[in-house]
Amino acid sequence: MVYFTADLHFYHKNIIKNTNRPFQDADEMNRILIQKWNERVNFNDDVYILGDVTMRGPEMAAAVLYALKGKKHLVRGNHDGFADRDNFDVSLFASIQNYAEIVVDNTKFILFHYPLLEWNQAYKGSIMLHGHQHNHADYNIENRRKGILRYDVGVDANAMSPVSAREIILFFEGTVNYFQSRR
Repeated sequence: MVYFTADLHFYHKNIIKNTNRPFQDADEMNRILIQKWNERVNFNDDVYILGDVTMRGPEMAAAVLYALKGKKHLVRGNHDGFADRDNFDVSLFASIQNYAEIVVDNTKFILFHYPLLEWNQAYKGSIMLHGHQHNHADYNIENRRKGILRYDVGVDANAMSPVSAREIILFFEGTVNYFQSRR
């Protein structure tokens, strides 16, 4: 299975207030984000993190990455400087890139931390996945309503957990109201 997520901001207490996350403190947020991730993801699953794992440095990034199941791929965000530090073990990620294009279930996904207005094969059914904006579920619903195949995979828009490629495909096909089923 292939999953996507973004904007985890582990250890970042201010993100709780800034994005109205339902946590008392960063410790609770970290614990719940890890729990929700590991409830969905298995060890053989691929998880693409579209940026902003943590701003707290290589040691703390490594500690949280060790706790998360799956083969992790990083698509860099604006708060992922830890990955460039000499003392960070890059082998914790299966890949690190600034931008990626992958195909899952015959659907092309464009992966970038920032939302794009235009992307490769946008008018041929490719789906643009991003984070960065800390949107809520209504953003993705509004994009679908407008026929825009752009989806915020950030935890703030997805019940604080990763979302699968299949769920995103079904969401845009209109066959599943993913957000109602996850509440």
